[in-house]
Order: sequence, then C-alpha cells, then structure tokens
Amino acid sequence: MDRTEKQEVVDQLRKVFTESSAIMLIDFTGISVAEDVELRRSLSAADGYRVVKNTLALRAAVDTTLSQLESHFNGPTAVAFTQEDPVGLAKSLRDFLKDRPGMSFKAAVVDQQVLTSGEVVNLAGLPGRAELLAKFLSQLNAPLSQFAGAIQSPLRSLASILKQVGESKEG
Repeated sequence: MDRTEKQEVVDQLRKVFTESSAIMLIDFTGISVAEDVELRRSLSAADGYRVVKNTLALRAAVDTTLSQLESHFNGPTAVAFTQEDPVGLAKSLRDFLKDRPGMSFKAAVVDQQVLTSGEVVNLAGLPGRAELLAKFLSQLNAPLSQFAGAIQSPLRSLASILKQVGESKEG
C-alpha cells in the first residue's frame, strides 16, 4: 500500500470516526473469511464493519473521541460503527460473538462516552430503540383506551337495561 492509498484509508476512517454515534472495537482472532462475510451481512444497512490496520486507525483517531482508546489498538482489530442505534449494533455483534470464542469486544465509544468491553456487553442487554418506542407508545395509548372503555361502559349498561325493559313489556 503506497502513501496515497494509506492517506485515503486514514481519511475514510476519520470520516467514519467523526460521523458515527457509536464505534466498537473488536478483537477478531480466529475468524474465517466466510464468518467475516457473514458478520458484515448480519449488520443492518446503517451499520458498518471494517478490519483496520492499527497504525492507520490511530492516525485517523487523532483529535476524535476514539483517541482515548489508543491502548486498545493492538493485535487484530476490527471497527464496527453506526450512525443510528448503538444498542442494535451491540446486540448484533454480541449475538455473532457468542458462538466465536476467539472474538471479543475490546472497547467502544458511544455518544462521546468511552465504554469498556463489559459495558458494551451490558449495552447489548438493553432494549433497542424500536422496542423502547413501542413501549412508550403503548404507555401513551393506555390512558386513552381506558378512558374510551369507561365512557362506553355506561352506554352498554343503558342499552342492556332498555333491552330488558323492552323484553319484559313484550312478555
């Protein structure tokens, strides 16, 4: 790789590091090419995954929050990133890493905050954005549906009483 190619890689990585809301470093020891392709396919369209050279990644990380993870750029390193849902990315990676003992989280930066590997695993245990929105909307909807039921209850009772009165007059 010549100097211009290296500079292009550094520029691409710097763009990823500055635009992503979450960046996770992964030790990918013991993964085959087929498994690597499977991991890339398992990530959503908004997520990305890239194997990086540590020296180039460190150059790209200068003046970004990722520079705090300098000590984690050793050995085989891959970078997973997202601009949308950090929890969804962490869950996808956790599910993939579960069956591969050689792979593990190294560290992460989520919304400008540095996380250890244990904290990334805890992040993966949280409910995702879509699930939280669904719960929130159901909580908003609950009082309205209870109110509608309370309004309908006297009307049903009145209709039942009128029906019984009508039946008694006929009989």
